Amino acid sequence: MLIEFSISNFRSFREKQTFSMVAAPRLHKRENLYKPKVKGEKIPDLLKVAAIYGPNASGKSNLIKALEIVGKIASRQPSNKINPLPVAPFRFDPLLADQPTRVQVHFISKEQRYEFELAATPERIVEERLVAFPNGKETLLYERRHLSSGDVYTLGEQLEGEQALHDVWKKLTGSQVLFIAQAVANSSEDLKQLKAPFEWLTMGTQIVHDDMRPWARAVQNIAIKYPHFVSDIPLFLQEIDVPIIKIELEPNIDSDISIETENDEVEVLSPEDSNANTKTILTHKTALGEASFGFDEESGGTKNLIGFWLPWRTTMINNEKYGSRTLVVDELDSSLHPEIVAALVKKHIQCSTHSQLIFTTHDTHLMDTKLLRRDQFWLTERDTNGATRLRSIHDFEGRQSEDLEKRYYEGRYRSLPILHKG
Repeated sequence: MLIEFSISNFRSFREKQTFSMVAAPRLHKRENLYKPKVKGEKIPDLLKVAAIYGPNASGKSNLIKALEIVGKIASRQPSNKINPLPVAPFRFDPLLADQPTRVQVHFISKEQRYEFELAATPERIVEERLVAFPNGKETLLYERRHLSSGDVYTLGEQLEGEQALHDVWKKLTGSQVLFIAQAVANSSEDLKQLKAPFEWLTMGTQIVHDDMRPWARAVQNIAIKYPHFVSDIPLFLQEIDVPIIKIELEPNIDSDISIETENDEVEVLSPEDSNANTKTILTHKTALGEASFGFDEESGGTKNLIGFWLPWRTTMINNEKYGSRTLVVDELDSSLHPEIVAALVKKHIQCSTHSQLIFTTHDTHLMDTKLLRRDQFWLTERDTNGATRLRSIHDFEGRQSEDLEKRYYEGRYRSLPILHKG
């Protein structure tokens, strides 16, 4: 479960900007909150949902890209080939051109609180640090810094394993690979201390960009091999007023998708796990009867919803395996009616699993539904230097009951495009 995330010197982010899922005190709509379970300490309630608004080119998509930096690097396999790391400095300030992108993520995994820090250039990892908070006490597990003489490590007294094993981990850690990744990959079953935070760093956040077509193709392939996993797609669609009652698929002999299953869990898949040649038939039901349509005949919105089902579903059912997970969607409202977006948000709030939903959108309808709290709306805007600033509506003075949409368009919260009249 995500507590807080900070980013600096990355694309449009210049100075450190922080996005928080910590709930503000004394606001209504307590059903929008989780009480996180953390061993030995009590921490503030966390938000189930956060919506991010802002003009085009204000940094919303860059924030989504920032949220996937750690997961992408943590999932890297050792290689002799040097491939650029997924970071890029703020380009308008020449003093930052050679400085690393810095990421800080505060999270909960398996009822334990952690803080992970990373600094990296496209060429290499410059800093890496992991802190645990057993019973609320800050405990350094390890720290890695790159100096001109090479990588220097500070290993905490509580870090599992003998010194000889630690030396092996250090030796195996390349310039573009995380130390924690090598430690987990080269540990026995008895050493589990780093496994929980590593699993969250790699699998705890599911990122979905605005193109749902690859996800929709992946759904079709999964339905062929594992039809029982997608039997609830029509139910999911019907709940948001899409009258599809049945989905039938014809196998593609060239399809080579594979997923591991354990205790009825679906492993998280990427959009690359797809095949565009699957034939899909969808049956619609109306008052006049039933009719079948090919997938290509469906609207863009219906295709997006079918694609969205996959990360939505895997986020929900993998909760126990990976801990409370976070689904992050860029442009959730793409080709969707505002009422459907609101229904999806409401569905997530009412869901019993402890997962989080974070999304960017231009649809201000949510501001007027009384569905979300002031602290669940975040805003991006560019300053005169082209840098993104990130703030919550709760940072602005106002009443809980005020018309957020009206005040937003009045410019009270800023974060509106500046249009020049010709």
